[in-house]
Amino acid sequence: MSDRHVFEYALLRVVPRVERGECVNAGVLVYCRPKTFVAARTHLDEARLLALDPAADLPGVRAALRAVEGVCAGGEAAGQAARDDAGRRFRWLIAPRSTIVQPGPVHTGLTADPAAEAERLLDLLVR
Repeated sequence: MSDRHVFEYALLRVVPRVERGECVNAGVLVYCRPKTFVAARTHLDEARLLALDPAADLPGVRAALRAVEGVCAGGEAAGQAARDDAGRRFRWLIAPRSTIVQPGPVHTGLTADPAAEAERLLDLLVR
């Protein structure tokens, strides 16, 4: 039996001006049902964001990214989502929205270590 499990992931994108359609990758959400794992890893390149929109609300974007991390972590930081299982929290976070921090499309893969996969994807797709 393989030690690798199916996982899903989505990028977190910062869209400072929706009308322009430009975005900056700022994080990744990873969900692995067999491991009951959900996590967000974020990294905001502030210079890149400010190049798209010099008036971008940096504190607001940082707060929104921290909120996503909190929902993934569960506990008190997740607010009402704390009672939800990992899968429901992931599905709620990947739902389309028109806020400045938006999820991208969901992709799948195989991994033996979802936490390491989250770091790998952050390095590959965001940093």
